[in-house]
Amino acid sequence: MSAFAVLLLAVPTLQAQKVNKSALLSKIEKSDAEIADAKKAAKAATWLNRGKAFYEATIEPTKNLFGNMESAMVTLAVGAPESQGTETFGSTTYESWVYPYFTAYFQDGKLVAWKETDKVIDNGIAQAFEAYGKAYELDPKTAPKVKAGLEQLINYCKQLGDVSYTVRDFTGAGKAFAQAYDMELHPAYNNPEPMLLYNAGVSMTIDGSDHPESFKAGEGYLTRALDAGYNDSEGRIYYYLFHCYYGQREENPDLVMKAKETLLKGVEKYPKNDLILQGLMQLYTSEKNVGDPAELITLVDNAIASDPTNIDLWFGRGRIFYALKNFDESIASFRKVTELQPDLFEGHYYLGLFFIFKGDDANEQFNQKYSSYSTADYEAALKEVNAIYMQALPVLEKALELKPNDKDTVFNLKQLCFRLRDEEGVMAKYEKYNALYNQLKDE
Repeated sequence: MSAFAVLLLAVPTLQAQKVNKSALLSKIEKSDAEIADAKKAAKAATWLNRGKAFYEATIEPTKNLFGNMESAMVTLAVGAPESQGTETFGSTTYESWVYPYFTAYFQDGKLVAWKETDKVIDNGIAQAFEAYGKAYELDPKTAPKVKAGLEQLINYCKQLGDVSYTVRDFTGAGKAFAQAYDMELHPAYNNPEPMLLYNAGVSMTIDGSDHPESFKAGEGYLTRALDAGYNDSEGRIYYYLFHCYYGQREENPDLVMKAKETLLKGVEKYPKNDLILQGLMQLYTSEKNVGDPAELITLVDNAIASDPTNIDLWFGRGRIFYALKNFDESIASFRKVTELQPDLFEGHYYLGLFFIFKGDDANEQFNQKYSSYSTADYEAALKEVNAIYMQALPVLEKALELKPNDKDTVFNLKQLCFRLRDEEGVMAKYEKYNALYNQLKDE
């Protein structure tokens, strides 16, 4: 019994979150008094200490949190929550732990994000940044210490941006990412990351779907990112910037043309980007006075004339013609893709799909005329439709050869062969692909 009692005493009792707010505010009050003293305010050290005081007051409630912490570690680090429950953001439901200064969100027992619900002091990061700037201004030799302080502020803002985005606080995320970038511009740090502006712009663009006023801020961030030389590998920045302009069209109709110009720049640089192409087709089909969709073809064809072996351009051309329901030109474009790069899976896969789409279109017309056919005409028309579908078969088989066991390719082959099961040798192919699809479906 005595040994058991000792063991119990050795186990720490779980405590609630503790934040010594008064002590943190006292440091700031002391700093306020120091900068009010002309002699002390003239010293860089005074401002370095002030920056540190504001930083510590800002991060104190969440300083022990980091992504993927086990829930048990969170309890040890910040104490027991006041309450627990669940909360849903978008389509994702999280386990939520409520603390005095934040709510933590878990999935599978690991911390994935948190939302700050209270603060020791408002606007602490901005005031810390101002203090470090003053220290550098008074004595540029403090640059290493100022840089270290700025790095802490920047990392905090990056983390805040990430967790805010996860819990769909897009405004908070956008402001945090932008604040981090602006601090990186300081001469003592001087290592700006334009991607932070991109992240800020994307956050505000998404927020614009619920709060249209956010589109203006998104436009500003994304434009600054482009001016700073940022480009993501797929050119998505042009798609998001398009939405920012287009989302402001009711207040400023002239921005519709600005949206168009943005997409045209994007498709010129990234002709394979489906989102950009979809945005262009949306504009051309839903907005008056935007122009003829043939402009897109002219743009791409002119680019191809200058660079005829550019697979991306041929890829984009095929996607544009598909959007215009011109399947023959889509097919011609993707035939060129497969000629230029015979081992490209996507080239064969999309070529096969466009043959299927052309067959579907022909089949629809066939069904509309069904009642007017004589027996001979019916058989001849059906043969023509099936001949289109048959062209897809070897192309998709080549795609599967290049990417074995691709489920989408196998599914399309299964469906296609069932459609063509009365053609010579195709029923055996259907049985083969049907068995393979069932096998892949169960894996």
